[in-house]
Amino acid sequence: MRPADQLFNIRDVIRYALTRFGEHELWYGHGTDTAWDEAIALVFGSLNLDLEGDDRLLDANLTMAERERLVARIDQRVDDKVPTPYLLGKALFHGLVFEVNADTLIPRSPIGELLVDEIEPWLARPPHRILDLCTGSGCLGLLAAQVWPEAEVVLADISEPALAVARRNTEFYDLSGRVKVVQSDLLDGLKSYGPFDLVICNPPYVDQRDMDELPAEYLHEPDMALASGSDGLDHWRRIFKELPGVMAIDAILVGEVGNSWPALEAAYPRMGFTWPELEGDGGVFVVDAKVVRDGLYCAP
Repeated sequence: MRPADQLFNIRDVIRYALTRFGEHELWYGHGTDTAWDEAIALVFGSLNLDLEGDDRLLDANLTMAERERLVARIDQRVDDKVPTPYLLGKALFHGLVFEVNADTLIPRSPIGELLVDEIEPWLARPPHRILDLCTGSGCLGLLAAQVWPEAEVVLADISEPALAVARRNTEFYDLSGRVKVVQSDLLDGLKSYGPFDLVICNPPYVDQRDMDELPAEYLHEPDMALASGSDGLDHWRRIFKELPGVMAIDAILVGEVGNSWPALEAAYPRMGFTWPELEGDGGVFVVDAKVVRDGLYCAP
């Protein structure tokens, strides 16, 4: 008898998913931290329901077509190690749902926590222009557009397939009037859109050692959005050189470097990075425009 023939309601499918997850070594880190949260997101998301679940619906009966779809997606998650957001085509990030696909990273940056909760002490004033560099799906820039409803935002990325997703997310939230989506090789051609009061940047930063040890789930994400040379700093070296041309005099940069933060501090010992304490994985720094503009860092 097929599994779908024995699963009748949402509760049954969640239990089945947990059993299957427990039989295999899976990596959680694309919006969930546990097998339970992953099962909830996968099952409810596949039914176009709230990704965070709803206890009132646990005993709701499922059609055979729904059961078969759910079993197939659970199999993909377990056997092929496909991250749940790619199976769903969407991801939840700080209360907002974003379209994602294999051309974009799955939203999970700790920068999001900083934007919604703790960035005010570093800002001299509410930002008028915001740049989300290496935007991918556009999640960080669009989150910033929600936090500062008067700000103009530029979403920039080198990948046109990723920008197509960012455009659809921008349109979904009806933000096309003040959010521009721009193809750019890092900061090339962005000077005319500034100066920016806030630059958000989550570029590729995974060093070669970590790339060689990535869990199978991360291999479904675009390599060009992850890898950045032997020490993880290839992109940041270019960005720091070009930043002074786009930042306002009192602007700040919020950047992510993940596990490559020791290499960053060693390469730029006079930059004076501030590392906020965040609940996420960390590796997020804040630095002001004066430090960047005056070149108070030691070029590697």
